Amino acid sequence: MAKWGMVIDLDKCTGCQACTTACAMENNRLPGENWQDVLFYHEGRYPNVNMKWFPRPCMHCEHPSCVAACPTKATYKDPDGGYVLIDWNKCIGCKACMVACPYGVRFYTDEKPVVQPDIRSVFPGKDGRSWDPPYKGPHDDPSRGIGIQPKGVVSKCTFCYHKTSTAPKGVADLDEDDPKTKEHTPACVRVCPPKARYFGDLDNPASKVNKLIADKRGVRLLDHTGNKPQVYYLSGGAGAAVPSSRETNKA
Repeated sequence: MAKWGMVIDLDKCTGCQACTTACAMENNRLPGENWQDVLFYHEGRYPNVNMKWFPRPCMHCEHPSCVAACPTKATYKDPDGGYVLIDWNKCIGCKACMVACPYGVRFYTDEKPVVQPDIRSVFPGKDGRSWDPPYKGPHDDPSRGIGIQPKGVVSKCTFCYHKTSTAPKGVADLDEDDPKTKEHTPACVRVCPPKARYFGDLDNPASKVNKLIADKRGVRLLDHTGNKPQVYYLSGGAGAAVPSSRETNKA
C-alpha cells in the first residue's frame, strides 16, 4: 500500500504558477481558490531586498491537525495512499479545520468572489447547492471532496486523488515521462516547466522522492507542529529558501 508524497525542488522552481493554473483547470476551482498556491514575499532589508516565491499545496500530513479538529469527521485520513480528504456530505462548514491547519491551504465556498461576475451565478446548478459549469470533469466524488464544490463546505488539494489512486499497484513514482504512469500523475506535477515537482511512494525505498529527500536533505514545512507533512522541499541555497513560519503565515 503506497503512501504518496510530493517533493518540490525550490532551486528549480521559477514561480511561474503553471501548477496553480493546471490545478484550477483540473479541479474546477473558482478564481482565488488556489489549491496549488505560490506565495511571493520579500527577503532582506532595503536596499538589498530580494523577491522570493514559495509553492504551497496541501501537505497531506501524517498526523493532520485538521482531522482532529473536525467535529463531524468530514475531514479524514485515507489509509490507502495517505491522502487527507474531505467528505462534503458530512462537512457543515464550521471552518474548524481551517483554523487548525497551520498551512492555510483550505477554502470555504461562500466567501465573497474575488472577480465579477460570480461564475457560480453564470452557471447555476439545479440542486441549489452547487454550480454547474459546462467544462466540469467526470470525476465527481463528494465523499472525497472531488468535483463541483457545493455551498457551505470546505475544500482543498486532493493530490489529484481521481488520478493518483488509480495508478498501477507497486509503482514507486508517478512520472509525466513514463507512459505507464503519465495519466496518473498529479496535474501540478505534469505541467511544471522546470520539472521542480516529483510525486511518489514515500514508503518505497527505491522511489525517486525518497532518494531526493535523502540526497538533498529534504525538509518539511513547520515540522515542529508535529503534523509530519508528506510534502518535502529541497533547497541547496542557490534559489528560493523555505520561509520562516512567520513569513508563511503572514503571506
